[in-house]
Amino acid sequence: MQAPRSVLRVALPLPLPRTFDYLPPPGVAAATVVAGQRIVVPFAGRELCGIVVGHGDPEPGIEPKPALALPEALPLLQGELLASLQWLAGYLHAPLGDVLANALPAVLRRGEPLADTTRHGWRLAEAGCTALPAMRAGRPQALAALLADVRDEAWLDAEHAGWRAPMRGLRERGLVERVALHQERGPFPAAPTQPAPVLNPEQRSAADAIRAADGFASFLLDGVTGSGKTEVYLDAIGDCLARGRQALVLVPEIGLTPQALARFRARLGVPVHALHSGLGDGERAATWLAAMRGQARVIVGTRSAVFVPLPEAGLVVVDEEHDGSYKQFDGIRYHARDFAIVRARALGVPVVLGSATPALESLHNAQSGRHAHLRLRHRAGAARPPAVRVLDVRKRPLQAGLSGESLDAIRAALQAGGQVLVFKNRRGYAPVLLCHDCGWSAHCTRCGTPEKPSAMTVHGGGRRLQCHHCGHRRAVPLACPDCASLGLQPQGAGTERIEEVLQERFAGNTVLRIDRGSSGHRDALQKHFEALGAQPGILVGTQMLAKGHDLPNLTLVVVVGVDEGLFSADFRSAEKLAQLLVQVAGRAGRADKPGTVLVQTHHPDHPLLHTLIAGGYHAFADAELQQREAAGFPPFTYLALLRAEAKHADPPMQFLQQARDLLGDAGIEISGPLPAPMPRRAGYLRTQLVLSAPERRRLHAALDTLLPRLHALPAARKLRWSLDVDPVELY
Repeated sequence: MQAPRSVLRVALPLPLPRTFDYLPPPGVAAATVVAGQRIVVPFAGRELCGIVVGHGDPEPGIEPKPALALPEALPLLQGELLASLQWLAGYLHAPLGDVLANALPAVLRRGEPLADTTRHGWRLAEAGCTALPAMRAGRPQALAALLADVRDEAWLDAEHAGWRAPMRGLRERGLVERVALHQERGPFPAAPTQPAPVLNPEQRSAADAIRAADGFASFLLDGVTGSGKTEVYLDAIGDCLARGRQALVLVPEIGLTPQALARFRARLGVPVHALHSGLGDGERAATWLAAMRGQARVIVGTRSAVFVPLPEAGLVVVDEEHDGSYKQFDGIRYHARDFAIVRARALGVPVVLGSATPALESLHNAQSGRHAHLRLRHRAGAARPPAVRVLDVRKRPLQAGLSGESLDAIRAALQAGGQVLVFKNRRGYAPVLLCHDCGWSAHCTRCGTPEKPSAMTVHGGGRRLQCHHCGHRRAVPLACPDCASLGLQPQGAGTERIEEVLQERFAGNTVLRIDRGSSGHRDALQKHFEALGAQPGILVGTQMLAKGHDLPNLTLVVVVGVDEGLFSADFRSAEKLAQLLVQVAGRAGRADKPGTVLVQTHHPDHPLLHTLIAGGYHAFADAELQQREAAGFPPFTYLALLRAEAKHADPPMQFLQQARDLLGDAGIEISGPLPAPMPRRAGYLRTQLVLSAPERRRLHAALDTLLPRLHALPAARKLRWSLDVDPVELY
């Protein structure tokens, strides 16, 4: 009879493609430890929290160390989620320990104990009941008045943002008390507070197709902007909840979550849990654990929410599925949309990918029959598509990039009581700081090339310089470093400068800037929209404003500076620009007021603009797919990007040449090693190797052979290198 195997195979959060052997903690039998459990182990003089992935026999001649502790008796990663993460590690050719750690919230990754998931509420204490009639009007009094009945903390979060500070003051005065709630008590009413609208025939057909899915099925919900895709999601989620199942909804940006949460809560009448990086570590862990225990029935989150456990899964939705935010660009380079499809297949549930401008890969999959293609060709209700005009601004005077015709249109829209969106996909005050006397300009010494360093963007109204590639900052010099002239002037216009000009020109109206600089903190975007309300005003912003926001009073969109994307070397640039233009144009005229879109350009005859305006996004997509197929680009071929970087150019080039030699005749196309399109970033010289194959299986077979040999190279430990499977950009 074979003795039970006594060694635990542990995946640690390290960039190493292997597991490590440990004995169970003292007093714990190996047979009682199961895959997916967290385990704390000694490693190189420190303690690490890893995940048990199996059992085995000790290697001859090696005495494994005992583990230190098992934080809990049950596995956090189990069943489908553990298997899907193991698949992801294999597909990305990434270390399993890194992938498993990436799936856990930070507090659980660090080995901290599970959070208490007891739900709490607040109510008036006896002293509060006595003091309430005499309290002065204000935020504390209004909050206390709500607490005649117990109020769940989740309800307070949803309905009264910022309640915690005044609540602390009330508690210190002994006027309120915190109480534990029974798990079955919901923070929201059992019935929706907002009735569902009647779906139009296109919406009803799409919703019925999703409801009819038995087991796994993938749907591309391809609907023009304003066509009511969210109503189709809500119908499908309502059906999922009626069947007693969980639903996961992915959105591309944190800014979209408050709007989505409010709408979902009002319509579904159940707790809707948020999961994104704007929350605290404890909040993220609490939501993750609530999903694992089946307590969270609807989870709305950004990219990392794709790792949430779904023991009672019924539906997965990926909104704005084309969005680049779903791709992780460092660390574990996964794509949340693609992994959502993998998980839905493993869970045996439908997945819905929604967009007005689907990714070309998704459209190709729909055309190939991999996705069921659900079309919403018309805007919902009385809304009509906006009128689009191209403004030729050649030889015309511009003020902060705005033509006189655009400024006149903005004035007319405001006078008619409408709102205006001015779109410029460049944050900051100006893209360049230039000396008019000698031609000196401010550049980042850490990015670009010695011959062509990267320009530093002017921020803070002309007071600060910042590199948008590496984040390096410095003050604007008082005089030109080359000629000592005082004639330094910002050139061009970013969102800050446009905001400044519009505030001067339209002083009686609200002008709000929405970009990373103004909207980085939690719920900032929602607060901007609340500040604007329904009054006439102007929003100035970057692509943050192009993503799914519903602004019913917006009647005019002015697109400034579209030309930068018309001549990019990136093979995806045309797709990205087309998506951006269609999405930002789609913000106008979404209610009963007609919308207008003005696109300023120095290239009014560019084929991309003509195709989009004459035929729409799908005409562009059909033409672009034909060009991709002829050129051998995705989705008709499969790519992997191997990049190396170091302080000097020779080590990365030599390392990647060794990688190319190791590949030999692998039956794939190899380009490089060559300097990256941006050959230096943050002081590191970057070199890359692009691998491509017409079949995914052939590419992965070559990577399976290459990666173990690559890790074994001495040079692999002397520089930084990474592998990106299915890269979305080559920069």
